[in-house]
Formats: sequence, structure tokens, C-alpha cells
Amino acid sequence: MSGSILIADDHPLFRQALGLAVAAVRPAARVLEAGTLARAATLAAETNDLELILLDLKMPGASGYAGVALIHAERPLVPILVVSSADAAQALPEVRRFGAIGFLSKGADLAAIERAIAAALDGTVAPPPSADDAPIDPIDEVAARVASLTPTQLKVLLGVLDGRYNKEIAFDLGISEPTVRAHMTAVLRKLDVTSRTQAALAARALGLGAPTPIKR
Repeated sequence: MSGSILIADDHPLFRQALGLAVAAVRPAARVLEAGTLARAATLAAETNDLELILLDLKMPGASGYAGVALIHAERPLVPILVVSSADAAQALPEVRRFGAIGFLSKGADLAAIERAIAAALDGTVAPPPSADDAPIDPIDEVAARVASLTPTQLKVLLGVLDGRYNKEIAFDLGISEPTVRAHMTAVLRKLDVTSRTQAALAARALGLGAPTPIKR
């Protein structure tokens, strides 16, 4: 029995086009659609049989590569294929840093999209270069630390990036201020920094931006 595939894009017509590609590759799959990052995060967290996530970088609630990081934090074992109009040469290494398996341009034809979806589902997408193939990049090390954050820890960090106080972050996420402080302490430990400012600078250096508050 086939599972579910999530299509996250704010353009209904492009979601429909991706749905056609999914149907051609995996006819029995249940297709879920999201037009905002908040909805995509909710569906990713709630869908137990999720097999693949097709994710646009620029949706309401997303900024920079924060959407990839957040969705990966929600479902780290589900492959994410970014389908975007962003520049592929620049975006591919960045989205991989935050957990995506590959990048496909929105300008690709339907056949190319179908091939990319099939490869993602089969696990045959080429992996990023290994440590043996390329020198260690400090940015990659920081990205790996960000990728280790839990969904709530990442949301707290994104709130800090947006210049919000603990009280505001607590309200946005529906948690208490002490809980925010505890998550922030964990973030500092995982990123190996000593202050909110250092954490924010590290995240900014990776191209993360703060999305609009995501509530559950």
C-alpha cells in the first residue's frame, strides 16, 4: 500500500502540476497539499505514512532556508525534494545542508519533475559530497548542529532571529517562558555558543531567516 506525499507550495496551479507528476509516478499515493509553511509543518508532523515532501522555498511563513530546516526537524527521516525558482547552483548546497536530498528548478519540464520524484522515492538521488571527497567546511558543521535541533528548539531560535523576546516567543508557540528558556539553553549547547546573539549570528550566516510565528 502506498503512503502519502506532501506538496508544499503557495501557488495552487503549481501544486496541481506537481500532483500530476506524483500521480504519474505513484498513482496510489495520497497527495496532501499545503500553501503555507505552517500548514506544511503541521501535515508533516501529523502524517505517519509520509514518503516524500516536495517543498518550495518561498511560501508564506518562510524566509531563507528556514522552511527546509523546520520541515526536516519535524520529519528527519522523510526525504525532502526542494522544487523552487531559486538559483539552483546557489540553492542546492544550502538546502542539502538543512536536510533536503535535492533541488529541482520550477522551470523543469514535467518529465524531468517525474524523474526527480521517482528518484527521490527510490532513494537514488545523488548524495552530497562526503567528507572524503571535500575539505571540511565550518559552515557545514554549524548547519549540522542546526539540523540536530528539535522542531520547538528551531522555532525558538527563529523567534530570536526575528528579535522577539522570550515572552513573545512563548505566546507564539503556546508554551511558558521557562520552557522557552530551557529550549534556548539547549539551542546554545547544541550550537556550541554562549549567547543568544552568537546563536543568531550563526543562524544568519547559514542563510536562515525568521518565518512568521507557527502555532499548533
